Amino acid sequence: MEKMVLVAVAEGSEELETICIVDVLRRAGANTILASVGKLEVNGSKGVKLTADRLLTACAEGTYDLVALPGGMPGSEHLRDCAELIRALKRQRSEGRLYAAICAAPAVALYPYGLLEGRRATCHPNFAHLLSNVEFVDAPVVVDGNCITSRGAGTAVEFSLTLVEQLYGKEKAREVAKGMVFTRDGEAPCKGW
Repeated sequence: MEKMVLVAVAEGSEELETICIVDVLRRAGANTILASVGKLEVNGSKGVKLTADRLLTACAEGTYDLVALPGGMPGSEHLRDCAELIRALKRQRSEGRLYAAICAAPAVALYPYGLLEGRRATCHPNFAHLLSNVEFVDAPVVVDGNCITSRGAGTAVEFSLTLVEQLYGKEKAREVAKGMVFTRDGEAPCKGW
């Protein structure tokens, strides 16, 4: 069954995280829309140009199996300031559908709107001090119910494969990881997936 995924992007989003999320989900077969909260072409946090499929305003009201946010600064702030995106994320939470964020985005874009309240979560270490009333977990990826968070660019592949696992199951995540020759902590490719 095809899954519908919305990945938001903004001026200053972290490129590696953005591309990794979209790429890995598309490898799994998810209908993944990269939607910009601003103009279609944005500059990532390191100056790489990213071109979105659509503007977020054109697709924010859709129903998605997952809404995911890359981190990066000031991209996470731009995501935080997009009312349509925040409504979509709140709808994901209230309807029990998946939502996810990596790097600065858990603390900067999710936390201010109560989307991490009472949850276990992680984020980039430089932003962990912003979280209160959240059980911070020092782990590459944390899944708590329908909320998935991760630490940063170095955990982007594991985060993305976890999104695949949440959407399609462990076997599909293992299949995608094997095709990418993904290894974890120097282990044999795909061990644990």
